[in-house]
Amino acid sequence: MSIYDFKVKTVDGGDISMSLFQGKVLLIVNTATKCGFTPQYEALQRLYDKYKEQGFEILDFPCNQFGHQAPGSNEEIGNFCELRYKTSFPRFAKIDVNGVKEEPIFRYLKQKKGGFMGDNIKWNFTKFLVSRDGQVIDRYAPITKPERIEKDILKLL
Repeated sequence: MSIYDFKVKTVDGGDISMSLFQGKVLLIVNTATKCGFTPQYEALQRLYDKYKEQGFEILDFPCNQFGHQAPGSNEEIGNFCELRYKTSFPRFAKIDVNGVKEEPIFRYLKQKKGGFMGDNIKWNFTKFLVSRDGQVIDRYAPITKPERIEKDILKLL
């Protein structure tokens, strides 16, 4: 099984194959609009602007599992991110990252790179770095600022 075998839900409820991102370096992030880490959207967008032409993608998966910090609809979340932080990287439908309703792609990511204190994701803005050939390279805690990941992204580009 590969990351490219998964399908994820788009913000409008459709399905999209992860194979569309094959050959790109990916940073997959579970996000929230009302979290102490929400300002990381700004740094994420800077990274995206800087490296998207070199084959870098940030995949944004809003998640309301932690303190109900992503309470809006997919549309409301998108409007907030685009207006407040000027984000332009791909955003997907709101998901669960833990538990019985967890999105299968996040189950896969957690199996490939467990966390410091177990596999479950502990909070919003956990980040997974994936190489061009679909290998899950690293997992970063929510407190890890996106700019600290830049050197690892550059190694893969």
